[in-house]
Amino acid sequence: MPDYAALKKKVDELAEREWDVAAIEARIKKLAKEGIPKKKLDPKELLANKQQILNRVQLRAEENNFVLKNCAQATALALMAEFGLGNMEIIRALTPFPGIGGTGEICGGITGSLITFGLFFGSDNPLDYEAKGKTIRTAQKFMTLFEEAIGHRHCTDIIETVTIGYRLNPGESEEAMMTFAKEKGFEKCGLVPGIGVRLAAELIIDSMK
Repeated sequence: MPDYAALKKKVDELAEREWDVAAIEARIKKLAKEGIPKKKLDPKELLANKQQILNRVQLRAEENNFVLKNCAQATALALMAEFGLGNMEIIRALTPFPGIGGTGEICGGITGSLITFGLFFGSDNPLDYEAKGKTIRTAQKFMTLFEEAIGHRHCTDIIETVTIGYRLNPGESEEAMMTFAKEKGFEKCGLVPGIGVRLAAELIIDSMK
């Protein structure tokens, strides 16, 4: 059962946060220009610094969402940059993924995380069924944890219950998007990528035990 009081407190904090837009944009522009740096991950180091990493990736996802206005891109970019995965073409490919093409269905905090699991647990060999199985099992575990934390998987349900307080699909029309922005939706909905990446990063790090 989600802790709705804690979620509401976080939503309110995000709504009133002072965002360093110039610094966030500069970081994203650097990644767009230079690409996502590859990293040689040290399991011992990751496990020793787990809480610091989780805090950092959550903040990055919240910031990305505010600037990019795209929860799927915000989620994937935070995770991919943290773990040195993929490239910016993948971020471009995620452009239509918030609410699955703006339909109000599966949240980008989920899809952005699932993309990252594919990059981390998957294989360059499409016939590697063991890697496929591990990736899907991790995805299923993540989906369960996400729903336990947020209460829903669909964008419009999350907006109604957790972030805005009434049913709204910002992708259905220009008017709906304007209403979403007026309600500080891009600030408040940073909650979901933030929680999503924290859960996803923890699964990635714990897999190295």
